[in-house]
Amino acid sequence: MIEIKKYGAIDIGSNAIRLLVSNVIVQEGKETQFKKSALIRVPIRLGADAFVSGIISEENISRMIDAMEAFKLLMKVHKVERFKACATSAMREAFNGEEVIKKIFEKTGVKISIIGGKEEAAIIASTDLKELIKGTNSYLYVDVGGGSTEFTVFSEGKMVTSKSFNMGTVRLLNNSKAENKEIFENVERWIKKNTKDLKRISLIGSGGNINKLFKMSGRMEGKPISFVYLNAQYQFLKQMSYQDRISELSLNPDRADVIIPATKIYLSAMKWSGATKIYVPKIGLSDGIIKSLFYETL
Repeated sequence: MIEIKKYGAIDIGSNAIRLLVSNVIVQEGKETQFKKSALIRVPIRLGADAFVSGIISEENISRMIDAMEAFKLLMKVHKVERFKACATSAMREAFNGEEVIKKIFEKTGVKISIIGGKEEAAIIASTDLKELIKGTNSYLYVDVGGGSTEFTVFSEGKMVTSKSFNMGTVRLLNNSKAENKEIFENVERWIKKNTKDLKRISLIGSGGNINKLFKMSGRMEGKPISFVYLNAQYQFLKQMSYQDRISELSLNPDRADVIIPATKIYLSAMKWSGATKIYVPKIGLSDGIIKSLFYETL
């Protein structure tokens, strides 16, 4: 007997807002399967508000309300039983974040939870990471967002430590050089301290930018990208103009700028940890939200 449930996850990030609809396939005697049914991404860059002026603008509040209404209709069409909406770094830091959430709830009925960096890392870690971190090897998991980056160290199948840094791509684009230098120095210290005794370490990368870089590499699913390849890609992207990245590489306008600081974060993490390859399992916060929704019902 197979039971199929439909769940939805709304991830309100600093660079974009996403709706993931997943089929949860429950079969007695077998492991539960989570199959993506639809993924919709809306480029509302909340970080450009929150990290510069400290408030979410009226224009973006209006766009968020429209997005939530659209997501509700899409979930209705997909016959989604349950959903959860989580907001991360930009909404955490905006002075009017709570006010915006209240307004959205009044207008749309969508309840949004603002989650902290540690909670965000824990939700993401609940995804299919366990498939990758088996065995005796060590891994540094790096989830790059628009407002923050979560770093988690795994060794011998267990989580060792985790930390969230204000090192997101949108934030780095809006910061001064001095601010970014300080952030990178803090992260370098943390990574070196927490990976120095680990041998055979690899990176696991998540986030829209590394997914795009992986797709551009033409690698087979499950195969890692090398440091050498990623560094060559970084140099290639850097020497292109923003317009050329859009016209020649077909990058979305809201991806064509953030892909540079994102690639720098992954390369830096590889360099500081001594990793020579990065695995890209295509997981993220929305996948974790779906799983947390399912296991809450058991």
